[in-house]
Amino acid sequence: MEPKIITIVGGGSTYTPGVVKAILSKKDTFHVKEIRAYDIDYQRQEDVSIIVRKVIENDCPECKFITTTDPETAFKDSDFIFAQIRVGKYKMREMDEKISLKYGAVGQETCGCGGLTYGLRTIYPMVEILDYVAKYANPNHWILNYSNPAAIVALALKKIRPNARIINICDMPVAIVNSFADILNCNPKDIKPFYFGLNHFGWFTDVWVNGESRFKELLDHAMKSGYLCETPDEQHWEPSWVETYKNVKPMINRFPDYLPNTYLEYYLLSQDIVDHSNKNYTRANEVIDGREKTLFDAINQYKETGKYDDKTFVVGAHATFIVDLAESLCKENGGRYLLIVENNGAVANLPDDAMVEIPCYVSPKGIEKTSVGHIPTFYKGLIEQQYASEKCIVEGAIEHSYTKVLQGFALNKTIKSSTQAKEILDEMIEANKEYWPELR
Repeated sequence: MEPKIITIVGGGSTYTPGVVKAILSKKDTFHVKEIRAYDIDYQRQEDVSIIVRKVIENDCPECKFITTTDPETAFKDSDFIFAQIRVGKYKMREMDEKISLKYGAVGQETCGCGGLTYGLRTIYPMVEILDYVAKYANPNHWILNYSNPAAIVALALKKIRPNARIINICDMPVAIVNSFADILNCNPKDIKPFYFGLNHFGWFTDVWVNGESRFKELLDHAMKSGYLCETPDEQHWEPSWVETYKNVKPMINRFPDYLPNTYLEYYLLSQDIVDHSNKNYTRANEVIDGREKTLFDAINQYKETGKYDDKTFVVGAHATFIVDLAESLCKENGGRYLLIVENNGAVANLPDDAMVEIPCYVSPKGIEKTSVGHIPTFYKGLIEQQYASEKCIVEGAIEHSYTKVLQGFALNKTIKSSTQAKEILDEMIEANKEYWPELR
């Protein structure tokens, strides 16, 4: 396999050191000759790259590494583009969450009002990236996109740039499978999940381990403890994630057909979430005081002492998933992954143009979707409502239509009424003036 060039878009992300470490961990099977970090925030990217350069120096000094704010330098002849942009950074995420909660709606990054708002910020910056890549990159490139909210971004890009060589992914199902492995005391690589839905809005229909279904065992465990192990602190150390994994318990006891994605708590337990949320300290604040602070403390320590603790960042599901997927696109036998793809009959009774999250096989030939078949009315109804909400947001962005965007908010299951939807939308417009397309 020819050595590859990888461009990381959003090079200033706190995830970048872990992604680079994951790339280099596969240097014997997935040969990368150059890694490029691209970001519009020069200083943040340079700060994060202090750690990245040290990682490369320790793990693979022969790999070239550059940072740039210039699109041509970033994408020229690039084979893989890993996109992980956060438009508006944590400041805007915090506003998304707190404005929503102010009006009694779920305040979350990618779900509910926060997700719809974030989607409107991200669509056109991602279109710009796709255009740069099409202009400069290797014609056989692949864009592997983590940029949130993945459901809205995937739907919009399919409409605006239908021929783009992009695969939209999310690491949450991978993280849940890792928790299944903890519960079942097995290797995550031995698990074969069966799944359907939209991004952050789906269900596991079966879980196999080495060819044997372990679904009933997981179901029984989830009815008692959610997706938490007997020692939950070993799974997620942040309080909000412990609560999220615990909230699977009431969902599974009420709707025991399938194992839910944890993000469904925001739709099926929305009032509970609002009632237990701190309007003055949201998940954004937790990340700022946690992962963000930890990495930048390490950067500052390195600036002062020339040393840093390698344990200040981890190679988690976010990093391993995207690198495994890139490697599979170069391997004859490839691999099986949960991806966000255009439906076209994969879920028989959902719209063909919906961007569904389902198991797919990946190889140098591209993506081969699996067939899910028909899904029951309850799950179909939930998905169609969420899909309609997201589709209205995308159409509103393309048409610059205030009415379409308001419809998207009013349709969302986390919103109680069109009055609430309008109040939230009008304040979000003010907060996002420099980021959103103009709505008329």
